[in-house]
Amino acid sequence: MENNNCEEKQAEHIASNLENIFYEIKKVIVGQEKMIKGLIYALLAGGHVLLEGPPGLAKTLTLNTLSAIINTDFKRIQFTPDLLPADLIGTRIFNQSKGEFTTVLGPIFANFVLADEINRAPAKVQSALLEAMQEKQVTIGKETYKLKEPFLVMATQNPIESEGTYDLPEAQTDRFMLKILVDYPTEQEENTIIERMLCSNNDKLNKIIKEEYLIKYKDFTNKIYVDPKIIEYIANIVTTTRNLSKNNNIKENANFVQYGASPRASLAITKVAQARALYKGRTYVIPEDVKKVANACLRHRIILSYEGLAENLTADNIIDKIIENTKCSIKT
Repeated sequence: MENNNCEEKQAEHIASNLENIFYEIKKVIVGQEKMIKGLIYALLAGGHVLLEGPPGLAKTLTLNTLSAIINTDFKRIQFTPDLLPADLIGTRIFNQSKGEFTTVLGPIFANFVLADEINRAPAKVQSALLEAMQEKQVTIGKETYKLKEPFLVMATQNPIESEGTYDLPEAQTDRFMLKILVDYPTEQEENTIIERMLCSNNDKLNKIIKEEYLIKYKDFTNKIYVDPKIIEYIANIVTTTRNLSKNNNIKENANFVQYGASPRASLAITKVAQARALYKGRTYVIPEDVKKVANACLRHRIILSYEGLAENLTADNIIDKIIENTKCSIKT
């Protein structure tokens, strides 16, 4: 009992610090709460974030601000059609004076990495991120280099309809734990943005936590309790994306989905639900946590069929119907 009380107090303390991080970011960023919370969840869950939206919506500023608050290294990489893998991970250069090769590490060696407009680079550059994102290491020549902890890749992409964009390979989109859609601010929020730009007395950002504490928070997230009935609920949602006909209420949508989500999606929902529970100051996951994070964990892992596209459906439409028609047997 004492151990449970200790963990609850620790969870409340961590949640308080996470809330402080959120409001510190809000000193700079107007609106975009889903994006900010998504980044915090990803940090706790040890995953990466894909943001999709038009330019000029403070995506770069958000990650830069988060990095300043936690006092970590931040690097921004602008993805362009002529970018090479070596520009991302680094390369070996021959030193004539010493008669030997030396390794120059690329910008991927930072705590927070912003891959800006990732879908403007060709596939060979996009694939260079795969080992770093999944294994948290990079191989240059015969040597393997471990990346820093914490390590977070936040990639931004323009909507596919934009000129000069490439579709991300499915294997890469699956590596992102979350995909967050970033929309334009409201008129009131845009007024606030202009007022802040004109104001010369900008608030100074406070360093909320050190990076070593963030690593401890991540370890604590792994201890958040997930009931077997919650696990069953998550598995039911994800497997239904692969076989909509198993649910009588939505089986008429079965032809709209070409490929459903992989088991990696189940793991992502579980981890992000744990992160949300901790953010709320709890030591256990509830069904509401799963519902709130399911769309962000699934929307980039579901591929619609031609029939679905012809009906102007989105992955979110399918996910919403699945969640609406999937019940959790746990009592809340």
